[in-house]
Amino acid sequence: MKLSVKDMDISSGDALIGILNEKDAKLMDFHPGDRIKIVRGNRSETVMLNISVGKQSVPKGSIGLFEEVLSSLQLHHKDSVEILPVRKPFSLELIKKKLDRLPLACSEIRQIVSDIVHNRLSSIELTYFVAACYMNELSKKETLCLTREMAMHGDKLKLSAYPVMDKHCIGGVAGNRTTMIIVPILAAAGLTIPKTSSRSITSPAGTADTMEVLADVSLSLRQVKQVVEKTNGCIIWGGALRLAPADDKIIRVERPLSIDAESQLLASVIAKKASVGATHVLIDIPFGSGSKVLSRKKALHLKREFEDITGRLGIKTHVLLSDGSQPIGNGIGPALEARDVLWVLRNDARGPADLRKKSLAMAGMMLEIGGKAKRGLGLKLAEEIVNSGQAYRKFVDIIKAQGERVTKPEQIKPARYSLDIKSPRSGTITHIQNSSISKIARVAGAPADKAAGLFLYHHVGDRIQKGEPIFTVYSINKERLAFVKFAVRKLDGVVIK
Repeated sequence: MKLSVKDMDISSGDALIGILNEKDAKLMDFHPGDRIKIVRGNRSETVMLNISVGKQSVPKGSIGLFEEVLSSLQLHHKDSVEILPVRKPFSLELIKKKLDRLPLACSEIRQIVSDIVHNRLSSIELTYFVAACYMNELSKKETLCLTREMAMHGDKLKLSAYPVMDKHCIGGVAGNRTTMIIVPILAAAGLTIPKTSSRSITSPAGTADTMEVLADVSLSLRQVKQVVEKTNGCIIWGGALRLAPADDKIIRVERPLSIDAESQLLASVIAKKASVGATHVLIDIPFGSGSKVLSRKKALHLKREFEDITGRLGIKTHVLLSDGSQPIGNGIGPALEARDVLWVLRNDARGPADLRKKSLAMAGMMLEIGGKAKRGLGLKLAEEIVNSGQAYRKFVDIIKAQGERVTKPEQIKPARYSLDIKSPRSGTITHIQNSSISKIARVAGAPADKAAGLFLYHHVGDRIQKGEPIFTVYSINKERLAFVKFAVRKLDGVVIK
């Protein structure tokens, strides 16, 4: 049946949605939630069907389409399309199989990943797959298959350089913006490091959010290749590319319930590294009270799993177990974290010592892994590259190649309104809760408001006097600061004894 396109001027954010008038739906025996194929010339897309009651939103003889479908099929208002019925994907039977605690063959995992990538599964159906893997953990073979398929279904960054370096932190630590210091150090040393990073979902800033203060991070695959070939490195938002797109879709349904199945964590990280052609990878696993990984035992387990799976894929991987018990750096929030990074790279005394120390240690390890320094001498080389100004100059080159916004720390100003949170007593700071600090920064407006966040004056082990500021919160409006006061009382993120 041929219908006229109605542009609904609505974006779902991800799902492919079409809307039929109830009379057309009844004529073709279609029901809400059915799948239909939209065909225009040699292009087609499967969409989930909604039904319009009445004729105002979608008149008879028309099909209402959301922006995702219009963009995919290059359709415009009033274009003519054909619609066809579509069977439910076979993946649904495979998801049921996993729910029944039965193992999946690699061919079955391939089918599921293909259906995820091509939007054949609804968000509810995808959620069931995520839940099935969470309740019935994937075997090592299944995890390896999932990793391979996620990497294969999507675009790939193809570089002629060798080695291709990459790093990843599994997260959970406020601040910790080491990537933006490591990348220019390695690039200045002549190593290739195309770093794709994420935006924040539950934290005050992702690496991409922080880098976006300084440069454009939404680049095409062609632009990424040009930047890397010109400067040896980049720091871009992975979501702008089709690198392991199944992973992005899985993450979207994991977040609301904070589901983080180990097998999907492993597959997610490794697939992204494989998709950029990484040959040598450093993985940072912070552990400790208040971080994602609570114990050293669990961190060691993850270390072995990462090394095993990447080894089977031919990726040389080193895993660092680091202290994740408190924030790293002073600024929390995109602009404040970007300023910390620039201070460190410019050897400014205001640069956080803990951020500098960890970044240099990791960069030193990667210089050794990449063959630029002999064993035990990587840290010294990393220090020389930063102290000489080479790392900062290289970072400016990368910023300019990606699309310059800011290159100097004095150009970065925190949000207009501020609130000092002062110590209620004299003593020693014994604990700073990562999650509490992150929530306070988010209440202030980060990461949506790039200039919002907080600045820490003290870390664990510091002596503090009664009435002395522990941190200052910045926001673009006074109303948010009123919420911040409430959040600080409620969260109790800093322990002083």
